[in-house]
Amino acid sequence: MINFPNAKINIGLNITEKRSDGYHNIETIFYPVRLHDALEVLPSDRIAMETFGLPIPGDAQQNLCLKALDLIRADFAIKPIAIRLLKNIPMGAGLGGGSADAAFFIKLLDAYFNLNMSKEQMITYCNQLGSDCAFFIENKPMFASGRGNVFESLPVTLEGLKIVLVKPEIHVSTSEAYSSVKPHQPSQNLKDLISLPIDQWQAHIFNDFENAIFPKYPELLKIKNQLLSMGAKYAAMSGSGSTLYGIFEDYPSELEKSFPGTQVFCC
Repeated sequence: MINFPNAKINIGLNITEKRSDGYHNIETIFYPVRLHDALEVLPSDRIAMETFGLPIPGDAQQNLCLKALDLIRADFAIKPIAIRLLKNIPMGAGLGGGSADAAFFIKLLDAYFNLNMSKEQMITYCNQLGSDCAFFIENKPMFASGRGNVFESLPVTLEGLKIVLVKPEIHVSTSEAYSSVKPHQPSQNLKDLISLPIDQWQAHIFNDFENAIFPKYPELLKIKNQLLSMGAKYAAMSGSGSTLYGIFEDYPSELEKSFPGTQVFCC
């Protein structure tokens, strides 16, 4: 059995306060995009995981899919499986790829073993794996608050528009990004701003991480400005980076040549 975890972008990101537990409260809009990994579950006599595509750094046993499997095996008597993950969504890119894999894996196990889990059960597992993981259970546009784990459905659509993702060879760790930001309360409500025509978003909807990250990595600002000069209706960094995205009426020509040394995805 196979499914296809997709990435997300952040439309706006306000860091509103530092919490007593060391995390930060944020406000953002998660929007799913058509950039996918592939995840397969197969019968096996032992638990095993193979990965293909983009190399995944770090300890393989710390993969979120395996962590999700441990959580579910603690509650359900399920047989061993083999897991195959084709990685296409870049890591450390602000696109939620690891969280998407974990959430889609939970949904895949539910279907494969006929576990009949409720949405609430799946969300409970996701919340033990990552702040944005539960977003991918419903996988539709959401206003996220709290640590990025409190969701409210929003009627936001980019249907008919084209999204270009540009991922340079720069890695921005989440801890690095948060260490340089100053939490503040936004002057305008993001849920109200998102209802503006998209042509007005650039002047009103911001990602707070950009002010902290762009001075350290000026190439990211250069990419954002280039997306705007190519006709993007809106361009921003996704999450804590380092992916920049632009929203266009039509895909610009010669995208690969426009951003040498980067990964470019059309969604």
